[in-house]
Parts: sequence; C-alpha cells; structure tokens
Amino acid sequence: MGYLDELNDVQKAAVTTIDGPILVIAGPGSGKTRVLTYRIAYLLEQGVSPWNILSLTFTNKAAREMKERIENVVGDKVKNVWAGTFHSIFARILRYHADKLGYPKDFVIYDAQDSKNVIKAIVSEMSLDPKIYAPNAIAARISSAKTNLIAPSKYELHADLMEEDRAARRPYFYQIYKQYMARNHRSGAMDFDDLLYFLYWLFRKEKEVLLEYRNKFKYVLVDEFQDTNFLQYSILKQLVHYEKSPANICVVGDDAQSIYAFRGATIDNIFGYEKDFKNVKTFKLEQNYRSTNYIVQAANEIISYNSRQIKKDIWTDKMEGNKIKLIKTSSDAEEAKRVVDTILEQKNRNHLKNSEIAILYRTNAQSRVFEEYFRRYDIAYRIYGGLSFYQRKEVKDLVAYLKLTINPKDGEAFRRVVNYPKRGIGKSSLDKLAKYANEQELSLWEAIDNAPLPARAKDALLKFKVLIKGFQKKMDTIQPSDLARFIFNASGLRPILIADNTPEGVGRIDNINSLLDGIKAYEEEDSVVVVQEDEEAKTLTGWLQNISLLTDADKENESSDVVTLMSVHAAKGLEFKSVFVTGMEEKLFPSFMSMESKESMDEERRLFYVAVTRAEQYLTLTYAESRYKFGQMTYNAPSRFLEEISSDILESNVVERPTRPTSTVQGAFKPYLPKKKLPKRRIPNFKPSSVEEIKKGATVMHEFFGKGKVLQIDGTNDKKVATVYFKDMEKPERRLMLRFAKLQVLS
Repeated sequence: MGYLDELNDVQKAAVTTIDGPILVIAGPGSGKTRVLTYRIAYLLEQGVSPWNILSLTFTNKAAREMKERIENVVGDKVKNVWAGTFHSIFARILRYHADKLGYPKDFVIYDAQDSKNVIKAIVSEMSLDPKIYAPNAIAARISSAKTNLIAPSKYELHADLMEEDRAARRPYFYQIYKQYMARNHRSGAMDFDDLLYFLYWLFRKEKEVLLEYRNKFKYVLVDEFQDTNFLQYSILKQLVHYEKSPANICVVGDDAQSIYAFRGATIDNIFGYEKDFKNVKTFKLEQNYRSTNYIVQAANEIISYNSRQIKKDIWTDKMEGNKIKLIKTSSDAEEAKRVVDTILEQKNRNHLKNSEIAILYRTNAQSRVFEEYFRRYDIAYRIYGGLSFYQRKEVKDLVAYLKLTINPKDGEAFRRVVNYPKRGIGKSSLDKLAKYANEQELSLWEAIDNAPLPARAKDALLKFKVLIKGFQKKMDTIQPSDLARFIFNASGLRPILIADNTPEGVGRIDNINSLLDGIKAYEEEDSVVVVQEDEEAKTLTGWLQNISLLTDADKENESSDVVTLMSVHAAKGLEFKSVFVTGMEEKLFPSFMSMESKESMDEERRLFYVAVTRAEQYLTLTYAESRYKFGQMTYNAPSRFLEEISSDILESNVVERPTRPTSTVQGAFKPYLPKKKLPKRRIPNFKPSSVEEIKKGATVMHEFFGKGKVLQIDGTNDKKVATVYFKDMEKPERRLMLRFAKLQVLS
C-alpha cells in the first residue's frame, strides 16, 4: 500500500477509516480527489467487492479521472465499481425497473431544450400568454416542485404555492405541470429531474427494489456533497439511513464552496449531516497544495465574514508568492485592455501559456468586451459554456432520428423530424394530430393510424412510420455507428447537407462526421459513466444516455492552448496558474439580487471565495468605475468584498482604498454603507448647457463637484460620456454621462 505514503496524516485517516458515517471537509486544493480515489482503492484491498461500492460525482469527467487513478493502484477491479454522476447512475437503475413506473426500458432523456419545447407546446395549446408563461420560468418551477417531491396531483393542494402562482399571474401553472408530466410519460421520456424524482418514488413504493440496492451498495461515497439538493440527499438516506444500517457512507465537500442554491442545492445538507447520522467521524483537509500563501490568506479573510460556516483554517507551506494585484479602471473597456496587457506581460515575463490563464466574471454578458480585445491582440481564447456541440441544429436533427428509432413515442424527436426533410406534412396537420393524440391520451406516433387527417398528410405520416420501422429492424443486426450512418443517409438528411457547399455547410457536414466518429469511439472504449459486474454490450441507447448527461466540464478540450473566459460558477473545480476576477463592483459582484438577504450575500461571498481559490500563483482583481449595462452607462462603487482583504497583501493602482474593517470576530458581517450625497452648491443663475455645447477643453460648472475642465469625450449622441477634472474634489477625475450630468459651460 505504498500509495498511502503519498498522503498527509489527516488524508490517510480519512482513507483508512472505512466503517460508519464519515464527513470529510475538504478545503480548496486540499487533495480531495486523491482521498476519494485512494479510499476506494483501500476498500478494494480490504476485500470489499467492487460491485458493493457506489461512488457518486457531479460530472462524468470526475468519475472517469477517479476510475483511471484507481486502476493505476488496483488494476482491473475498478471496472466493476459503480462510479458515475447522480443522473447516470440513477438512469441505469431506472432502466432495470422502468416497467414498474410504466416506462419503457429504452426511455429517452430530454435535455433542457426538449423540456422547454414541450412546455411551449402546452402553453400554446392552452392559449396562454407565452410571455407570462415563459418556458424558462415554467421549467424552473417544475424542477423546484420535483426537487421538493411535490407531485402534480399534490401541487394544487399546497395553498402557498397556488398563491405564489396567482401573485406571479400564472394561475394555470399546476395544469401545465400535470400536462407536462403526462405528455412526457406518453412519449416515454424523462427529464433530468425525473431521474432523481422517479428513483425516489421507485425506492419508496417498491420495497424489494430498495432492499436489493441496500444490499448491493454496502459502501457509498459522495463527492461535492455541499452541492446536493434535498432530493439527492433524500435518496442517499433511503439507501443508507435505516434501522440497523451500518451507514457506511463517506461524504466529501466544503461548505465554503456551496454556490449552487439557484439550482436547488442546499447548504443545509452538509450542515445537518452530523445530526442526521450518529457517531459521524469528521476529518478536515486544511492544507492547500494549490495556491501561494498570499492567495490562501486572502481566501481565509474573505470567508471569515460569513457567520454560518464549518470552522477551518486553510494553510499552505508554499512560498508567499506574488501579492494580489488590484486594478481600478475608469470603464469596462479600459478594464478589458488592462487585463489583456497584464496577460501579455505574464506570458512574456513569466512564460505562461494561454491555457494557464483564466478570466472569471459574475455574468456571461461581461465576456463581450474581453473578446473584442482578444481578437484585437490576436490572443487565442474560448468561452467556456458556449453553444454545446450537441445543441447544433444538424446534430440535434440526426440525434432526433436516432432517438425516434429507439423510442418512436418520443414526442419531441417526432416533432423535430417528422417533416424534415420536407414530406408535405404541414403545421395544421400536425396540430390536428396533436389534438387527437391528447384527446385519446396517445403519443403522436400511436395516433397516426386513426387520426382524422387529410389524405395527403395521412399518407406522408404512414410512409414516415414505415421509414422509422425500417431503421428499427436494423438495430439488432448492425453496430450503433453503422446504424447511425445508415439513418443519416436514408432519412434524407445527407443530401440536404451535401447540397450546401458554403463554408458553413461544410462545417455542418464536419459536425455530423464528428458525431458518427463519437459513436464509433463509444463502441470501442470502456464505459466512463457506469461499470458493473454484468456490463451490457454497447448500444445506441447507452450512447444517447451518455450524451444526454454530459456537462460543460465533460466537454472541456484541455489540449487547446487558449485563454479561458468563464463565469465564476463554471470555474468551480478548476485551477489555473493565473486568474483574473473581473467586475468587482457593488451590484455586479456581489450581484444586486444578493442584497435582499444575508443568506444570499453569504452565498455571493462563497462565490468570491471560489473565484480566488482557483488561482495557483497569480491573482488579479479588477473593477471599473463605469460600464455599459443594458445599453446604459452605469456607475458602481467598488465591491465590498475588496474591503475584506488586508491592504498589506495587495499590490494596487488605487491611491486610496477603504481600510479593512477592524472586527476580527469569526463570521463578522459588515454591511455596505453607501457614501453620503454631496450637498448642492449655491450657484447663482446656474443653467445646464446642452450636450452639443460641451466640448473637450471646456471649463464647466457642476452643482455638486464645482468647477472643472473637460479632459475627454467618448461616445456619440445620447451615449456621450465626458471625463472631467474637478480640482476641488478628493477624487478629482470623474466620468459623467452628459445627458444626465447637468454641466454648465463657463468658457
């Protein structure tokens, strides 16, 4: 067991303590993946059967990396460990028992867009306002109901929920929820939330099934436990929290990195774990192996302002490193330029690669101005979390044919390709088919035979049915990749794409070839989602499940030497030598929405903590005094979070900055206090000049700031912004939007 020698004392104790409930509090960069990996290896070496181990993660990438590391230690045994994401593991279990839920074994998994399409169709058929019943809002509400185990039949009995819907002018939400669930059931489809929701009810109603998996999973490990929601934790407790259970469950997480409340994650799970299980053994991984001392010190200072936390003291034995750079700029454009200039300096002076650098921002809209400067300076970059390969039209078209071949009841796949390529099946005919299907409680596929339709449309639909049945006959005789290629040709998709010889058209063909290559690779490689003792042959169903459950982290292309631009939320779990955290302004970071409660502000601070701890050697914080937002120039104060970092670990271009609050109480919270408004000056005969009269070099008067000189004017028309120097002010240089500024030209 030489691998145990690689661990520090606390890590080793967490790995070798295998019985009973375990809580591992893993600070950033503390080697939690190594602990999880070696813990599974240790279990196997202690004689635990691999199929008795369940390891749950949040990305397939994490599961794959873990599996590869374990294999290096214990060899092929790892192939029979159940290791994968919550959704992929639960989907596998559901496929074995789908009939007990009234679902086919080959049910399809709807992605977010598929779900929204179903909602759009229901809203349209109910003649409701699509602006009020927006698909995103309805989908989020349905997700919340499922996560809290509120079935459609029970929803309307919750008076508070119904009142919330009425207040939001969506009194018919519960009917949409009912129809959404019924329609997906008829289509043999589950969305992401269903994979959790239906597994919970399967275990609740089918005691024999629950007992089977309790006996199977004797040791359970959960990564990123702080990101679990109420439903995920409820399923875990079904498996391991019962009378006379040994409760061999090990959860690993960090309350200080709980940042996904908007997705339903609840920090209460990690705070309540020691109350839910008896005799929990807790291990705190406090040594940070990632970052230099200045960065670790800043992180500790930031998180100390949150009152509700599991106390820990993160430390590192690395050198002090470079001080944290704080850059103040006058505008978001200048911010982008300064960031790019600093990147060029780091590449030249410190020999950093593009791939070792990341720009983080609070909102995706902030990426635009950085992209402009990257293009201008010819620096390779990528937007992390952009349009997914699997969301491209040509890819979704072919995937829809594949889904329909496996499950012809899939309503969304049916709608997408029934008239693509064109077959003479118009919208009115499809509306009639849908109306008949709803009345008869049938899928669209089942409704074709008897639906009262015009002869031409009926004939086209029957021919379409023959086409799909022809694909189905080939499923058992050829490999998935060969079947997909056959469907691409026989469906009529290929001639359409081949006919377009523009660069875009060629790109679409390349995407299809890449998709077909991916299916071929799936056939030939080991499973990366779930492995077990009775692993099945590779099927098209399995491949579709894999791509349905991919996340942005799984799609990362690590080989490209590009600077990464991403939101802070997307950066969790990643690390870079140099990190720029941009837009550090009040109402941006922290977000204006977090001002409503202390709990929301605490989560924003945890988000900043995550951003800071992504950096290994260089950390740069930037903010702009002004930036365009929704087409308007806005002026924001520096983020309160900047005040929570000691001045002596900052290297700043800010002449004066607020001093850090003196309170050293753990969890002290200092509310942001806006500066007092300046009193108006008594100026005789003051009369603001028109925007057109204000020129560069003019001497002007302002009611608050007094006399000043116009140094520069940017923008055009009603977007003109003047940089004015007011010599009597503590901060003399100001940027003012002229249509609001009220300046009087003196000379």
